[in-house]
Amino acid sequence: MLLKGVERGQLHFFTNYESRKGDDLLHNPQAALTLFWPALERQVRIEGAVSRLDAAESDAYFASRPYGSRIGAWASEQSRSISDAQVLAGRAETLRQRYPEQAPVPRPPHWGGYGLGADHIEFWQGRPSRLHDRVLYLPDGQGGWTRQRLQP
Repeated sequence: MLLKGVERGQLHFFTNYESRKGDDLLHNPQAALTLFWPALERQVRIEGAVSRLDAAESDAYFASRPYGSRIGAWASEQSRSISDAQVLAGRAETLRQRYPEQAPVPRPPHWGGYGLGADHIEFWQGRPSRLHDRVLYLPDGQGGWTRQRLQP
């Protein structure tokens, strides 16, 4: 999944609400996000509650996507099985006729954004002999964060 931004203390990403991950978030609105830089042996893991972004934010981001991606969001029943690729290509072609490239493509009602509010942030730095550095930040209940060093 692609992280699209950080606003108002939330990490934003967008997807099909009816996909496997959308269904998972409907039943358990908690998630973890990992940013990994293997060449630097560094990682950040962020965990927290997830909520849907409002329709206006989802509409704005959807409108900024390339034309083919907007058509694809309508054509694909993400995570569901399909008999062959031609079925998907046919749906996309029908949608291209319905929404020509110069015309606006409305956001599908089954597609939109989520915001993950961080309540657990861990920084990891690889070290020799697996004696890695791990630093955990947790909310302190007063609008700040407490810092803990963890063992590898």
